[in-house]
Amino acid sequence: MKPQVTLRAALNDPNLLDMAAPSWIAWRSLLLAAMGEPLLPEELEYFRKLTGRAEPPGKRVDEFWCVIGRRGGKSKAVAALCVYIAGLCEHRHLLSAGERGVVMTMAADRRQAGVILAYVVGLLERSPILKQLIVRKTSEEVELSTGITIEVRTASFRSLRGFTSIAVVADEIAIWYSDESANPDTEILAAVRPTLATTGGPLIAISSPYARKGAMWETYSKHFGPGGDPAILVAQGETLALNLERDEAGRPKLQSVVDRAFERDPADASAEYGAQFRSDLEAFVSREVLADCTDDVAERPYEAANAYVAFTDPSGGSADAFTLAIAHVEDNIVVLDLVREVSPPFMPSEVVEQFADIVKAYKVRTVQGDRYAGEWPPEQFARCGVQYETCELSKSEIYQELLPLLNSRTVALLENDRLQRQLLSLERRTSRAGRDAIDHPRGGRDDLANAVAGALVLAQKAPSVTVMKRGPIQYPPSWGQVA
Repeated sequence: MKPQVTLRAALNDPNLLDMAAPSWIAWRSLLLAAMGEPLLPEELEYFRKLTGRAEPPGKRVDEFWCVIGRRGGKSKAVAALCVYIAGLCEHRHLLSAGERGVVMTMAADRRQAGVILAYVVGLLERSPILKQLIVRKTSEEVELSTGITIEVRTASFRSLRGFTSIAVVADEIAIWYSDESANPDTEILAAVRPTLATTGGPLIAISSPYARKGAMWETYSKHFGPGGDPAILVAQGETLALNLERDEAGRPKLQSVVDRAFERDPADASAEYGAQFRSDLEAFVSREVLADCTDDVAERPYEAANAYVAFTDPSGGSADAFTLAIAHVEDNIVVLDLVREVSPPFMPSEVVEQFADIVKAYKVRTVQGDRYAGEWPPEQFARCGVQYETCELSKSEIYQELLPLLNSRTVALLENDRLQRQLLSLERRTSRAGRDAIDHPRGGRDDLANAVAGALVLAQKAPSVTVMKRGPIQYPPSWGQVA
């Protein structure tokens, strides 16, 4: 890219980006450093405090990662950088004839990504110079006369190909979760990096931190501070270190908000406002353990020698999936035989009939599940000739009992990508009282994992009448339906 004006000049000009106010000095120091521009002495102090590095890069970086507390001004700051790159830098020499470059903002959903786009539109329309660049504007993109389009997209690795990017923004990347992948952040970044290959544009990732896993944590661990790659700039700052607005008394405007958050939940506030990765969250199980416990089998047929158990995670049919799992014990190995998942919308009574037929085919007359919807599941299953029993363990307790079985490799799972993703995304959270709770992450799901965990734990506790030995199983050509 060829700047038509320096970023500093654009930030200081009230007719362009207009971010010369003292409250923006921390962000100015980061944005200028990321674009390779020199810093003033006061800006250098902020840069050192927020990056842990003694000197700025001296040239535009390839990647700019911002681990920032909520309400720290990151959306507006990055929007200003997007407007500068799209509207005040020349890229035509990097694009083919008729090709438009893209400044892409990705988030977990379009609504979240639209936050930055709204700031982009505000900055463009407020400027008497920049607003002349707008050719077309919709709810999802702004087309500029510079040959660049600023657009929003949902963070999905399946739809991030076939265009040329001059910059990519990954918004709130630390909390990306997807039913498509156990690692949506790393797979999405792998999909978008090639779109920057011909332009050499920057990858910009911003987020408040979450658990110590994922692309943001890995990049922070490797590149924050003096030992990091000079081409990868990582900044970390609590809310009050970046949002420098003051009230009439000269106090930080958000001080009371931050204080109340720490009073309610120190661990959560430390991440949300303190920009610290959570130490009270851990992954439930590792990918290596699951790989060791997974057979190259999609489903196992009924065998008369085995005593089977069934566990279900019911759903009302509008939001969550209705799931079923069947398992048995064989040679001291807890074996998963079958999984079923019906995604909404559906008629719950029809799914109960389907599941009842399946469990009866495995000679199971009792199915366990949670306390969902009171007496509704017992009544529906009883109508189909199957007894429904409420499991005494909570979901978290079931996962806690499953973990030693997984770690000891005494479980034989089925090859099921969705099950793998849900198990890998589970998080173990330690409360202030020292108790562990295991659940899916915010925005995630564990309907299938819950049914499977319940069936495996139930089988491990049930008396076994198995007499056969595990070995290669011959499957009928048309056996079963893979979930």
